[in-house]
Amino acid sequence: MDRKSGRKRLRTRWRAQDTELTLLALPTTVWYILFCFLPMFGLIIAFKDFKIRGGFLSNVIHSDWIGFKNFEFLFKSNDAWVVIRNTLGYNLIFIVLSIVVPVTLALMIGQLHSGKAGKIYQTLMFLPYFLSWVVVSAIVWAFLSFDKGIANQFLSVFGTDPVNWYMEPKYWPYFLVFMNVWKGLGYGMVVYLAAISGIDSTYYEAAVIDGASKWQQARFITLPLMKLVIVMMFILAVGRIFYTDFGLFFQVPRDSNSLFTVATTVDVLVYKQLKSATLGMASASAFVQSVMGCVTILIANWVVRRVDRESAMM
Repeated sequence: MDRKSGRKRLRTRWRAQDTELTLLALPTTVWYILFCFLPMFGLIIAFKDFKIRGGFLSNVIHSDWIGFKNFEFLFKSNDAWVVIRNTLGYNLIFIVLSIVVPVTLALMIGQLHSGKAGKIYQTLMFLPYFLSWVVVSAIVWAFLSFDKGIANQFLSVFGTDPVNWYMEPKYWPYFLVFMNVWKGLGYGMVVYLAAISGIDSTYYEAAVIDGASKWQQARFITLPLMKLVIVMMFILAVGRIFYTDFGLFFQVPRDSNSLFTVATTVDVLVYKQLKSATLGMASASAFVQSVMGCVTILIANWVVRRVDRESAMM
C-alpha cells in the first residue's frame, strides 16, 4: 500500500512540476538529436576512401576502409604547421581580448549615472554583432581597395604611395584581431552587463558609506561577484580554441592567396579541402578539430576546478 501511494505521489509530482518544462525543452531536444547527434554517423567518412557514386548511405557502406590515411594527409601537409599556428595563435589573443575588453567597457558603462546614455552606448556597440561577415567584408573592401579605398585616398593626401592591402600579409593579423573584437564586443559586453545588473545594490551603498571610490567598488565588489560568469565564458571560449569564425578568415581577406600564411585556419582549410581534395580528408580535419576542442574544454574545466571548485562548470 505504501509503495503504491509513493508511486502515485511521484507521478503527481512529475505531472505538476515537470510536464510543462519537458514540453518546453522538447523542440530543442529534437533539434539537437536531428542536427547534432544523428550527423555524427558521418564521422565514419574520415576513415574511408569516400567516393560519390550514388546515394549517401550507399557510398558510405561501399567505400573502402583506409584507416588513418586521411589524418596522415592533414598532419604531413606542408601547411599543417601554418594552419595550426594561426588557429591557436589567433584564438589565444581572441580569448584574452574577449574577456578584458568587454568586462572593462561593461564596468565603465555600469558606472554611468544616465541610464539613457548607457542604453545608447550598448546599442551602438551591439549593432556590429548583427552584421553578416559578407557585409563586413564589403565595408573592409571600401576601406582597403587599392584603387578607390578610403585608406589609400587618405595616404595620397600626405603624398604616400598607395598600398595593396590584400597583397601585404604583415598588416592582416592586426586587421583580423581588430575586426573580431569590434564585431563580438557588443555581445560579450551585454552578458557582463547582465551579470552586473544582478548584483545587489546594498553592497555599493555600504561601500559608499565606507568611502570606497568607483575603482575600489569595481575591484572589490563588481569583479569578484562577476567571477562565475567570467570563468564560464572563459571555459566556453577555450572549448572552441580549435575553431575560428569562417567568415572572418575567409570572407574578409577575400580568399587572397597572398594572405595564406596569416589568414588560413583549420575551418578555412576544411572548406578548401572540400573544394580541391576528397571529402574524407575534410571530414578527418573536422573530426580532429572536434576532438581537440572537447579535450581542451575538459582540461580548462579541470584546471578551474582545481583552483576554485565552485567556479567550475561540472
